[in-house]
Amino acid sequence: SGFLYALSVGDNFIKQGQCKAGLVIGAEIITKLLDWTDRSTCVLFGDGAGAFVIRAQEGKGEVSDSGILSTHLHSDGTKKDMLYANGGIGTTQTPGKLVMSGQDVFRHAVVNLASVVEEALAYNNLKGEDIDWLVPHQANLRIIEAMGKKLKLSPEQVVVTIDKHANTSSASIPLAFDVAVKDGRIKRGDLVLCEAMGGGFTWASSLFRY
Repeated sequence: SGFLYALSVGDNFIKQGQCKAGLVIGAEIITKLLDWTDRSTCVLFGDGAGAFVIRAQEGKGEVSDSGILSTHLHSDGTKKDMLYANGGIGTTQTPGKLVMSGQDVFRHAVVNLASVVEEALAYNNLKGEDIDWLVPHQANLRIIEAMGKKLKLSPEQVVVTIDKHANTSSASIPLAFDVAVKDGRIKRGDLVLCEAMGGGFTWASSLFRY
């Protein structure tokens, strides 16, 4: 969810008039953190980078306007032991290895992502069927499919690239969005909902009209 956190920061800088344009980047080298003897984690992740360019424009802030309509951010440090990297301790500052309790992460992801998606819709007085595209964090196909069904979207309206890129953490949303724009699925004027969950735990959503 780090990418959506960064997108929120850039959006707020623009809305406060502190800048006119921004470059929001998600970049990861997750393979440096993987324990290659742990087949429950090492086969899931990949390296990647993606970015959004955002810029100021005139508008009334309505759903019909292009741009970022809202972002919603949450965190819960009490669940930190379920997904973390075990390095950086003491004076060694080694990167350590990724540690994940898969079943616990899945259970909390379903609940938290559903909640933050509902929050975005309610904030903008929308329903799931108003969304043109769901571009989720590419972590788990079952979670992605569950979110699509909750929004009453057809499978064709949910962008899935986990089979191509694996889980690239904060890079996964901009990478997936780029694929769907380049292949012609997402077009100017489409209403796009993004959601993500990350270590810590953190979770977030962002709704924008492209």
